Amino acid sequence: MKKNIIKIASALIFAALVAGGAVAAPAKKNASDGTVKIVTDIFPVYDWVREITKNSAAKIDLTLLLDNGVDLHSYQPAVADVAKIAECNFFVYVGGESEGWMDDACKEIKNKNSVVLKLLDSLGDAAKEEEVVEGMEADHDHESAGEHHHEHESAGEHHHEHGEDEEGPEYDEHIWLSVKNAKILCNTIAEKIAEIDPKNAQTYRANAAAYNAKLSILDAQYQKIVDAASKKTVLFGDRFPFRYLVDDYGLSYYAAFVGCSAETEASFKTILFLAKKVDELGIPAVLTIEKSDGKIAKTIIKNTKAKNQKILTLDSMQSTTSNDVKKGVTYLSIMTKNADVLKSALQ
Repeated sequence: MKKNIIKIASALIFAALVAGGAVAAPAKKNASDGTVKIVTDIFPVYDWVREITKNSAAKIDLTLLLDNGVDLHSYQPAVADVAKIAECNFFVYVGGESEGWMDDACKEIKNKNSVVLKLLDSLGDAAKEEEVVEGMEADHDHESAGEHHHEHESAGEHHHEHGEDEEGPEYDEHIWLSVKNAKILCNTIAEKIAEIDPKNAQTYRANAAAYNAKLSILDAQYQKIVDAASKKTVLFGDRFPFRYLVDDYGLSYYAAFVGCSAETEASFKTILFLAKKVDELGIPAVLTIEKSDGKIAKTIIKNTKAKNQKILTLDSMQSTTSNDVKKGVTYLSIMTKNADVLKSALQ
């Protein structure tokens, strides 16, 4: 149901934008001054491109589309957004269910010179289906899991075409919250930019290699934290966009909602289930994501025996803006802070 609603809403939004004259005539591949115009959807993708293109001899005009602090689940495009996509040389975006209007924009804009990269598709079999675990509030189109599970099918059992089957599975779009995914995606992005600007291909590939070395160090840091942890389960009194991260390191999880849920209130049944899990497993902290009011987490803690658990926040980077970038915030800095939070949550 959620998938169909999003698709219908996206189609209506895009139709209204087109009717309003948002789609401009196709732009040339490069401006006369050699500028390469790149548009990204969310901050993590923007930051990856920024790292890959730094010190390029070409003039890079980089745009962060979702730059108003609203996450991709509730973002409403403006006419200018579609126009930016129409005019760019390279559009790179996550491509999950929340960005259906971007899919429509890419299909309808006839710019033969623009290059489009949908990152979720580029992951192939590494993309994970959304799952509902025991105790989680589910949308009406999901069936209750019945029991907590992490017995995902092997890569060879995944057969999917994202977005083509109305009744098909919904994929977890929070692919950037995996350092391992980030390495794959950065290499893919670098190769696409190298195709657009072959004169500076060596720079883009070298930057990607240097950045991947930093990602590998961070990946090892996460693994070290998990290996040394006394707990191997995290519990979220919130939406849960960190599926890729916990799967990377073999952690189990419980949560109030799936990552893309629009719900803000949890049933008392869910609250009691999560509180019981905190007690049973001796979980020291209830996690939330950025911008959470913490109400669900506080209610869970009030219903535990000890009532003394901490509330910690993991940053999913869905509200990070270019103003934060100016202050020195990067993908690596946020994921490093997340590692420190995870360490506390697993002690």
